[in-house]
Amino acid sequence: MAEDLIRYDILAQDALRGVVRKVLAEVAKTGLPGDHHFYITFETRAPGVRVSTRLMTDYPEEMTIIIQHQYWDLSVTEHAFEIGLSFKGVPERLLVPYTALKSFVDPSVQFGLQFETASSDEEAGEGSHEMEDIETSPLVLDRPDRPDEEPAGPSDKPAAEVVRLDAFRKKS
Repeated sequence: MAEDLIRYDILAQDALRGVVRKVLAEVAKTGLPGDHHFYITFETRAPGVRVSTRLMTDYPEEMTIIIQHQYWDLSVTEHAFEIGLSFKGVPERLLVPYTALKSFVDPSVQFGLQFETASSDEEAGEGSHEMEDIETSPLVLDRPDRPDEEPAGPSDKPAAEVVRLDAFRKKS
């Protein structure tokens, strides 16, 4: 097989990250439409990620956030998004570069994207770009405009949930 000097794999990953950027930018302007909500998994130790020491201790490798009801100050730039969320009742601010993303899922419409990261390339070995199961430990996050609801933390959910992104693909 010929060597890919154009690096289509990198171009495709960048294009898919652009989908996430565009969706988040629209949500930052107008809010979440309908029943849409997002599960976003990212590497906590990736370059440019900013999370508190407490969250880094709780999630040393990766973290999945759910953007649904309670979030604030969503700000989207060309290279990252920043968001305010509550974790176990404690407000936190996260900065996540798109290059740190591992997956983006909108279960309301069965849409999902999985991204390759530097560490997943090393783990998978060269030439292996097959979709794999991802394990998530989601945090349920609610918007502050619902003060009567307590934000739920990881203890309110099962310890882990395995999501197969193939399940979100349209069947022919």
